[in-house]
Amino acid sequence: MKESEKDKAGSGMLTTRMEGVEAVSKEEIEEILKKIDKEASARKLAGFHRWIVYVIGVGWSVFQVYTAAFGLLPAQLQRSVHLAFAFVLTFMLFPFRSFKSSDRLNWFNYLLTAFAAYVGLYMAFNYTRIMEAGGDYADVDYVFAGFGILLTLEATRRVVGLPIVCISVFFLIYAYFGAYFPGFMEHRGYSLQRIASHMYLTTEGILGIPLGVAATFIYLFILFGSFREKTGLGQLFIDISNAVAGWASGGPAKMAVITSALEGTVSGSSVANTVESGSLTIPMMKRLGYRPEFAAAVEASASTGGQIMPPIMGAAAFIMAEFLNIPYLDIAKAAAIPACLYFFGVFMEVHFEAKRCKLRGLSRDELPRFGTVMRERGHLFFPLFAIVAFLGMGFTPLYAALMGLVVCIFAGALRKSTRMSFREIADAFELGARNAIGVALACASAGIIIGVITLTGLGLKMANGLVELAGGYLLPTLFSP
Repeated sequence: MKESEKDKAGSGMLTTRMEGVEAVSKEEIEEILKKIDKEASARKLAGFHRWIVYVIGVGWSVFQVYTAAFGLLPAQLQRSVHLAFAFVLTFMLFPFRSFKSSDRLNWFNYLLTAFAAYVGLYMAFNYTRIMEAGGDYADVDYVFAGFGILLTLEATRRVVGLPIVCISVFFLIYAYFGAYFPGFMEHRGYSLQRIASHMYLTTEGILGIPLGVAATFIYLFILFGSFREKTGLGQLFIDISNAVAGWASGGPAKMAVITSALEGTVSGSSVANTVESGSLTIPMMKRLGYRPEFAAAVEASASTGGQIMPPIMGAAAFIMAEFLNIPYLDIAKAAAIPACLYFFGVFMEVHFEAKRCKLRGLSRDELPRFGTVMRERGHLFFPLFAIVAFLGMGFTPLYAALMGLVVCIFAGALRKSTRMSFREIADAFELGARNAIGVALACASAGIIIGVITLTGLGLKMANGLVELAGGYLLPTLFSP
């Protein structure tokens, strides 16, 4: 058999074995995801309802790409429209109770969705009047601001979960009952009107910096991840990891670490990394003799590192760059060495465990060849190189993400096997919208927390308290509780 034919045969054998593992564990994975990931509990709509959601999702992505290419709207308008899209998709896709999901939408779902859309767009509809009011808002403004807060909390509960909602509610209570809190946390307290307007009618609360970051370059990077999935870049990472480490002692575990590191460069999501590669690597590790607990721990710890792997990291990195007003590239550079050390540590732990348990790797005949993989699909790395290049040339993350999207489409078109049709591009747009819902709502809820901190002055009080506790010295503040 010729060497090229052997490569294809080995790759085919590995793919077949992986597909068998995935088919067996798919239902179990979905059930587990519904328990630990609220976003996995979305309705599986069909027919007319499915097409409505599809069109809205594509429309959201088109809006984000259009504003990125031809100029962002004023901050309040951009964030208001972004939040409205998140509201609409949330109340159409996510039921009130996650364990009572239906494949159909009734009249009440559409009524709630329409109301949520209007509340989300309330700032956009009344932008000029609210800006000219100078804080002297009408009674109806306070009412819709209150509805905006409630809908944000409820939408976040459905998609993200209760923890961040509970924290946001606590801060809202703190803003109102501040006079009853002890010590440095005490403040005079604020009226419901003042809290509502600060949270929803200014850029200090829900429509603040976190949502602003989500409404600009975070969305485009999420959309880039959707195009990555459609072009097969994720499978390329898996094949490269197999070719590099699949044959070594404990090969599947090392493959999981390398795959997570590669996926982390373009994902920034621990959950996405775990779902994409864990369904393949965990069963393979168990089959070779790894304890189930260790196999799951390897995948979870390796995927977690994706949040700090440049150039595309988690949402916190983008928010950090915006708050500190420093280039995102500087944060990416600072994270490069810690990220590499993190994955090196996980890799070495896997190696020592494999040696201790005398675990073998896969046969080379079962694995794809590195050269063959790169010749056939190596061009899919071009979008990643483009993002790094544009960031290095001083362009904003928004522009770099936009160019990454463009290069992704053209790079995929270089070969028939990775070329995307117009329908697949539209599917990627819709998938990106679905993946962005949770980030948008989490950032909106984080805006409530930040808004209360700025309204009450709690942040300044805590900073002064830490400096005082450290005796006026800067270094000890790093270790202060």
